[in-house]
Amino acid sequence: MADFRKWFIAFVVLAFMLGASTAYAQLSGGSSSVTCNTTPSNNTIVRAEGITEEVGDFVLSCTGGVPTSAGVQIPQIDIQLTVNANITSRLLGAGYIDALLTIDEPFPTSPNQPAKNAVNQAQGSPSGQAVCFSNGASNPGGAAASAPANCNVMFGTFNTGPAQVALTGGVQGNFSGSPYDPSNPIAVSQDTTAKGGGNGPYNIFVAHQASASQVIWNGVPVDAPGTAGVRVLRMTNIRVNACLVPAGSSLVPASIIGFVSILGSNNLTINGSDQQSLAIVESGFSTTGPTGVNALAAQCTNLNAGFLGTTVSGSAVSSITVTEGFPNAFKPKAIISKATVNDVSDNTNFAIAQNVPGANYNTESGLQPPAPGTLPTGVTAPSGAGAQLFGFASSGTRILITFNAVGTGTNIFLPLYVPLTGGVPTTGNSALFAGYTGGWLELIGSSDVNGNITSLAPTATGSFSTTAPFVTTNFATSPFKVAAAAPWISAYNLAVGTTGVASAVYEVVNSDPFAVESATIPVGFAYKTTSPTSPPQGQTTATVSFAPLSTVNAADPSAPVPRFCNKSTAFNVLNITPCTCNLLFPFVTNQQGFDTGVAIANTTLDIYKTVPQTGTVTLNYFGNTTGGGAAPAAQTSAAVTGGTELTFTLGLGGDHNIAATQGFQGYIIAQAGFQYCHGFAFITYNFGTSSGIAEGYLALEIDTPGIVRTGNVGEVAAH
Repeated sequence: MADFRKWFIAFVVLAFMLGASTAYAQLSGGSSSVTCNTTPSNNTIVRAEGITEEVGDFVLSCTGGVPTSAGVQIPQIDIQLTVNANITSRLLGAGYIDALLTIDEPFPTSPNQPAKNAVNQAQGSPSGQAVCFSNGASNPGGAAASAPANCNVMFGTFNTGPAQVALTGGVQGNFSGSPYDPSNPIAVSQDTTAKGGGNGPYNIFVAHQASASQVIWNGVPVDAPGTAGVRVLRMTNIRVNACLVPAGSSLVPASIIGFVSILGSNNLTINGSDQQSLAIVESGFSTTGPTGVNALAAQCTNLNAGFLGTTVSGSAVSSITVTEGFPNAFKPKAIISKATVNDVSDNTNFAIAQNVPGANYNTESGLQPPAPGTLPTGVTAPSGAGAQLFGFASSGTRILITFNAVGTGTNIFLPLYVPLTGGVPTTGNSALFAGYTGGWLELIGSSDVNGNITSLAPTATGSFSTTAPFVTTNFATSPFKVAAAAPWISAYNLAVGTTGVASAVYEVVNSDPFAVESATIPVGFAYKTTSPTSPPQGQTTATVSFAPLSTVNAADPSAPVPRFCNKSTAFNVLNITPCTCNLLFPFVTNQQGFDTGVAIANTTLDIYKTVPQTGTVTLNYFGNTTGGGAAPAAQTSAAVTGGTELTFTLGLGGDHNIAATQGFQGYIIAQAGFQYCHGFAFITYNFGTSSGIAEGYLALEIDTPGIVRTGNVGEVAAH
């Protein structure tokens, strides 16, 4: 009997331990736990200049566990994502941020349809997706459809039924398949008033920002998929500040790493690594300016006067080439829905909804679930055609060009459109990409130095001549397909501020995401010479960056997306040189009975309406003096007026304060402070019976288009 009592106690203890062990397994793991594995993400490339760069999605694939029985509450978890950079997705208000968690890849009923505005979508556009603002509140269990507390007034599927669904954190319906499949209605046996009638459950959740580098989705109901299925959790629309990420080495680029944490449950564990590489950071573009003499202009010669005349036509005298740092660094705002696109307004008004999770749309915008009907307090939907609450970008990639030290009276003309070269035009079309029909940039208008537009919708004020290097075809009939016959040669006069600074912004309308493309932007500088010193001489430089530039390095509700930091460096685009003229007298002598006379004429006074110029002449001596002495020091004459000449001999000197240089033999380079000069030299022999022998020659002009040595512009003359 005593032995039985001992065994009985032992059996009770064993039974208790087994029961406790089973209960513990159901709560913390064991056979009923859900195991999630990180799935290789679409590790993308982001621009080192970008403050709001969208990184690849963080994806978890979960298996195992016991699916929730009908009528039983679905377990909730908190999911937190941390990255090694500031998260800059747009703040939506009330603590929400445009960072989404999707469950089981919710494919919309009508994917990639032309987007309607928020009002139209709320009134009846089918989406197949239901979105939940999760605030982490405890599950009310039976909230009314008008105020589901845990979803804090959320989006429905926008059909003819109720606009809200309260299943999140609620009970499992009596149907087979995924509880996150919008095609599965909630069973009629459920409380249709509280559970939203025939609408499906929520499958997209909106995050809160937990810290500068963290977002969290609170109270997300994750039902165990069981042994036969896979539950997919996708974290998307994550934007980061790549501008502040420390640069990598030449062999190992900088990376954006994501770390996921599961909070509030022991039933869901991550198998293996809890981190993924979401992006690598590379420079988004490179820039080159003009080379050689193309950026040179004479101060006293009209430049592109046609632009300033009645015909309003001129040519490019300089250029700026911007090249992608990697394919798809230049992106349109959104996918366009027609083969022929005219401008940025088409890009906005005819955008295709980007609402398929995991699809790479190659645009500045992210995943765009349906626009809201009813929003939580403090959350406001954007206005305008094609606007989306989630994932939307303010613009396509914009390129800011700033010209510095622009001289008074100097005008700048830019083309309204610039083709992107290097891509492959096609007339094809697909569900996810509307067909690359030839990419180009469109001039949005003048801006401040940070790329904030100050003059919208610029109007062409002239045109580039058809000899401009970028005009090669009639683009109305080419693969570029633009309505106007030849809009590429239209020119816009860029406003120059009183400080000599002018800025303009181009936006990408279309591009080839699979090629490195370049845009060569012709620049038509123009001025009329009103005096020998106007416009002023000097170097005009330019800087190029993405736009707009911003110092808002964190998530923000109103700052534009995308936005960038400034990593530009200045380069030369125009050099207005003084009106000078350079002559070479290859042989002069005042030795052994010889002497040399020189005449330099200032021919700026003419019958061709040239502005007469006055300037000095500097004589530079190269050679030696009698007995091997050094050459004389350079000397400068008095001013020589237009229509007069400077004359002198080595032995006696001459007019305009030129002193003699007796005993010199060698060559002379004369630098005249006026544009059109011409020279003549004669050598005489005055010794003994040979006196009176003489030989003359024309000086060599060593300016363009003579001998290209000085970089100054001269005129053709006989030698």
